[in-house]
Amino acid sequence: MIPVGEEVGVPPSLEWRFSQVFGERAAGEEVQEVDIISAIEFDKTGEHLATGDRGGRVVLFERADGRDRTCRKELERLDHPITKHPEFRYKTEFQSHEPEFDYLKSLEIEEKINKVQWCEMANGTLFLLSTNDKTIKYWKVQEKKVKKICEMNLESAPVRNGYVAGTAGALNPKICAANGGSPQRHHNYPDFVFPPGGIPSLHLPVVVVSHEKNVVPRCRRVYAHAHDYHINSISNNSDGETFISADDLRINLWNLEISDQSFNIVDVKPANMEDLTEVITSAEFHPTHCNTLAYSSSKGTIRLIDLRQSALCDTHAKLFEEQEAPGSRSFFTDIIASISDIKFAKDGRYILSRDYMTLKLWDLNMETGPISTFQVHEYLRPKLCDLYDNDSMFDKFECCLSGDGLRVATGSYSNLFHVFGCAAGSHEAMTLEASKNPTRRQVQTPSRPSRSFGNSTRGRRRGLESDANGGAFDFTTKLLHLAWHPTANSIACAAANSLYMYHADDPSKQASPPHVLEPDTTT
Repeated sequence: MIPVGEEVGVPPSLEWRFSQVFGERAAGEEVQEVDIISAIEFDKTGEHLATGDRGGRVVLFERADGRDRTCRKELERLDHPITKHPEFRYKTEFQSHEPEFDYLKSLEIEEKINKVQWCEMANGTLFLLSTNDKTIKYWKVQEKKVKKICEMNLESAPVRNGYVAGTAGALNPKICAANGGSPQRHHNYPDFVFPPGGIPSLHLPVVVVSHEKNVVPRCRRVYAHAHDYHINSISNNSDGETFISADDLRINLWNLEISDQSFNIVDVKPANMEDLTEVITSAEFHPTHCNTLAYSSSKGTIRLIDLRQSALCDTHAKLFEEQEAPGSRSFFTDIIASISDIKFAKDGRYILSRDYMTLKLWDLNMETGPISTFQVHEYLRPKLCDLYDNDSMFDKFECCLSGDGLRVATGSYSNLFHVFGCAAGSHEAMTLEASKNPTRRQVQTPSRPSRSFGNSTRGRRRGLESDANGGAFDFTTKLLHLAWHPTANSIACAAANSLYMYHADDPSKQASPPHVLEPDTTT
C-alpha cells in the first residue's frame, strides 16, 4: 500500500466494466425477503467467493477462468500478457442456519446469515465459518467422486424351470422383501431351485468410481450459547487455529477444534445497564499479527488491543478517534458517528472504517485522526431528520480495500457504490451502479483540494458532494455488502438478491511490451 503522505507516482484512474451477474431479477419481479444477500466474502486466494442470505443459505462460487492456457506452447504464441479478469461460476449451496426459538428468553432467532469467513484450505477441501445472530457453524466443503454400481443381474438370461435370472425378484418390487423373502406368501410361482454348479449368468455387482464429482458440504462444529446479544462480526486469526466472534458488548476467542468453550477477551458491559454509553459494532483480527485485533464502537472510535497484555483486554493498546469540530455537535452526531464496519489493509498498516457519512483511512502509527476522509453521504446532511424517521440512518454499510491498497470502496443508496483512490495525490472518485451498465449514472466528482498531512491532524477530505444523478435517492434500494478481490481489480456487490461483479483493467499494464518466454532447456 502507498502511504497517503508519501510523494509517489499517482496511479491512473480505473475504468470499471460489468463482468457477471448471478440471480438477476426480471423487470417487475418481486424480491423474496429470504433471497436478499446479507454477506459476501472472497477467500485469500481469490479462487472462491461465498455469499449468505436472509434465508440462512450459503452459496459458493468458484473461479472459472485462468486455467485455460496452461500449456507453454500456447503461452509462447501470445503476443501480449494475460490480463484476464476473474470470472466465477456457481459451485454449490447449502442451508447453513434454520430459524430457531429461544424458549428461555421467548426470543425468535432469525436464520439470516450475518457474516461468512473463509478458513485455511487443506488438501483441496474448503472450510468456512458462517453465523447468524446467535450460532456460529464451521463447514467443510469437499468434492467427492461419484460411485456407481454396475453389472447388476438384470440381463434377461433364461435359466432352468422357465424363469429368467434376476427378473422375478429384481424387476418386480411387489415380490421383493428384506433378506430375500417375499411379501406375497401365496403366489403361483414355484420355489426357485439353483441348478447344480450355479447359474453362469449370475455375478456380483461392481462398484465403479466415475470421473464425476459431487460437492458435499458438512457441518463439522457448532459454536453456540456464547453470546447474549446479536453477533455482528467473526474474524479468523492468522495462526489458522483461532477466531473471534463479537456481539454488542463482548468479544469471544474460539479455537476451531473446540466448540464447547470460548474465552471472553473484551467485555464492555457495565454493572448497571443504564450506564451503557457505547456498543461494539465490528471486530477484526490483524492480517499478520496473531496477537493483535481491532474493534470499533458506536461512538466512532477504533480500539487496537494486544492479547499479550492480559487475558481480559479491558484496556486498549491504541485508541483511534477523530476530535469533533467546535460547534458541530447536534442531535444526530452520535448516530452518524457510529462505525458500521472496519477492515485491515492487506499489509496490516492501515485500517479502513465506514460510518454513515464518511469513509476514513487510519494509520496504526497515528492515533490523532484519520489520514484521509472520503465524503460519501455529505449531500444527505440536510435530510438527517427524514433519515432518522424512516430508520435509514441506522443502515450498516460495509467497506473494502483493494489488494494493492491503492483504492477503497463502499456502498450507498439506489444500488450505487463508490470507489476512491487513496494514494497520495489521487483524485479518483467514481460512482457506479449495480447493474449491467455501471456507468449509466456515473458522475466523476472533482475532489476537494488535498492537503499534505504535515502538522495537520485532520488529514485530507475529499469525495462526493452531491448525489450521482442530481436528484433524490431511493432509500429502499441500498447496497450494503461488497467485497474486493484480493489480487485483482474486481468487486463483488449485492443488490437485493442479485450478485453483481465488476472488473477494471490496470492501465499501467495495458501498454506493456509483448511477453516473451525464454527457451525451455529442461527435459
